[in-house]
Amino acid sequence: MTEKKQKKRVAISYKNLSPELRDEVKKQYPNGYTDHMIRIDKGPGDFFYAIVLETEDTSYLIKVDVKVDDQVEEDDKDFFGDDEIKDDDEIIDTDMADMDDEE
Repeated sequence: MTEKKQKKRVAISYKNLSPELRDEVKKQYPNGYTDHMIRIDKGPGDFFYAIVLETEDTSYLIKVDVKVDDQVEEDDKDFFGDDEIKDDDEIIDTDMADMDDEE
């Protein structure tokens, strides 16, 4: 029976990758890795995002920095307006089929 060699497992930050491994990331994720990120929970309220890179002999868990934009920018306020919906505001539900009949 042949014994299967276990791959080495390495956790590393993207910013600490060698140029060769960065090239491998670009090859494995030619359209970007945003849709391939996984969330790694470290404990209550503590987590990070990572991607996986497989090479012939090593499996890398690569920590990637993710910017979470939790503030509404001024441009967004201008687009959406500063109006707030109040409890007494009337919300009108318009059926798109009705709009087609009006044309």
